[in-house]
Amino acid sequence: MVPKHLAIIMDGNRRWARNHALDIALGHNEGALNLKKICKATANSYVDYLTVFAFSSENWTRSAKEIDALMGLMRRFLMQETDELMAENVRLKIIGDRSVFAPDLRQLFDAVEQKTSQNTGLVLSIAVNYGGRQDIAQAVVMLANQLRKGFEIPEERAVTAVKSHLMTQDLPDVDLLIRTGGEKRISNFLLWDASYAELYFSDKLWPDFTEEDLGLALDDYASRNRRFGGDTALRTVS
Repeated sequence: MVPKHLAIIMDGNRRWARNHALDIALGHNEGALNLKKICKATANSYVDYLTVFAFSSENWTRSAKEIDALMGLMRRFLMQETDELMAENVRLKIIGDRSVFAPDLRQLFDAVEQKTSQNTGLVLSIAVNYGGRQDIAQAVVMLANQLRKGFEIPEERAVTAVKSHLMTQDLPDVDLLIRTGGEKRISNFLLWDASYAELYFSDKLWPDFTEEDLGLALDDYASRNRRFGGDTALRTVS
């Protein structure tokens, strides 16, 4: 049993940098390099969707130096890795509130999404300036505006209606959520989509999380019985 949609909270870049007596920016750079390796391993494991938490809506409270380094890393990643995304047949999606980013970075988001839009392999979604509560709240506001205009939502379609207004509207529910770095919480990530996800926590810091560690997480997922609140285990083989 392979998860259709794998989500990862890539935690531990800053601690990795401190452990190696390096600048925090180098820890984030190492984390970006590791994402490339894990992305390939995920595709080779026949997972269809990979969504990673790169920058939360709460991360703006970090130092200006670190935020500037992260913005620069995003630019370099998008400019340098587009050709490889094309070669690997990966479709890139950016989820989150883009309005606060610099115009050139927003243009890069749009350009890479457009260039990779016809790729048919792994769908890699990178969450930036994203928060699960905020996503649900903005969906509810959009629905409320529609209701004020006379649009009716039958009760039996309420869940579907909310999903259709989320930033993750084109993504299936998360099957497996991995968090690295030893913390055991989901930190406002994909709250709606991960409502029945299997959770897997690794003590490895993200830059140290290897393809073999990913394999262990996928093996653990394959051994679980998913009941979705019912009495009978549901084991869907993809």
